[in-house]
Amino acid sequence: MVKRIRHLSKRPKSTKALHQAPGTVTYVGSKEQVETTLEVIDYNADNFERFTSKTPEDAFKFEAEDRTTWINIDGLSNTAEIEKVGKYYELHPLIIEDIVNTNQRPKIDEYGDYFFIVAKMLYYRKDGRLENEHISIVLGKNYVLTFQEAGGDVFDGVRERLSNAKGRIRSRGADYLVFALLDAIVDNYFVVVEEMSDKIESLEERLFNAQPNDDITLEIQELKRTMLRIRRAVNPLREVVSRLEKVDHELVQEQTINYIRDLYDHMIQVSENIEIYREMTWGLMDMYMTTISNKMNEVMKVLTIMASIFIPLTFLAGLYGMNFEYMPELEYRFSYPILLGVMFLMLLGMLFYFKRKHWL
Repeated sequence: MVKRIRHLSKRPKSTKALHQAPGTVTYVGSKEQVETTLEVIDYNADNFERFTSKTPEDAFKFEAEDRTTWINIDGLSNTAEIEKVGKYYELHPLIIEDIVNTNQRPKIDEYGDYFFIVAKMLYYRKDGRLENEHISIVLGKNYVLTFQEAGGDVFDGVRERLSNAKGRIRSRGADYLVFALLDAIVDNYFVVVEEMSDKIESLEERLFNAQPNDDITLEIQELKRTMLRIRRAVNPLREVVSRLEKVDHELVQEQTINYIRDLYDHMIQVSENIEIYREMTWGLMDMYMTTISNKMNEVMKVLTIMASIFIPLTFLAGLYGMNFEYMPELEYRFSYPILLGVMFLMLLGMLFYFKRKHWL
């Protein structure tokens, strides 16, 4: 029996959030054992400070107007800690509810003095498993909050640029930091999509080489399911970036809009690649069925040729196997070898005819 390997975990069920009042903070996810930790990065063009803590109150002391504070919270199951952060930054209860509900689709909401963005991070873990992680981003004046299900993300490049003062990120505001985070997410979409492209090409090569086996249907089904999960994560984020590009708010500066516009171009490219590979994935099953059908046709052709060869030979053998008393050929001394010779010549003649017709 073929063992089926799942590369993506099942979506968490939302039954815990049923029959509750709007704004009720209930964690909906599959990572309930993750301890809540905070990573705080406070910076400007000349200064940089970074530390981690398990107490939200440690992150509330950074309020300088000339500095930007990025607070990254890992672990959403401890809703009390999440509510502390939300209460301090005066986040709407519906925002807190959406932060801990990992079934939320990517979206952007404007709440006066801050923006709320939901996205999905796609990246490969060290064990080769594709991770689809819910992330929430809050953009406020001089601060950015990011909420993740667990430790591990795609933001190491952003952290490195902040700590080493590479590029323009330290001299820009919180809006540019949000752009950098979204850009890191989109860049990893390219990595994931390219990996899926390699898997599709590998399966195509196996099918073209006529090497299908019992596992390939499961691989194709798993590939189709994975592409659907990727598409479900990427396409809504394209709408988010499009809205962010057109926003008219003091939190998003004009110079950042230009970078967001470039990010939108990247999202279009990712979406187009996903649609192309999705069609290729759906075509793999048709290709598999065609390959199986061709192999079956080859088998049927061989069997048909063998049957066609033996039909006249069987006729002759049956004719002279009848128990009639008066058959002139039966009394002739060389009847048996002559019959065998005729049958052999018929065999050669049919083989020559089939070869000439390119049926063999």
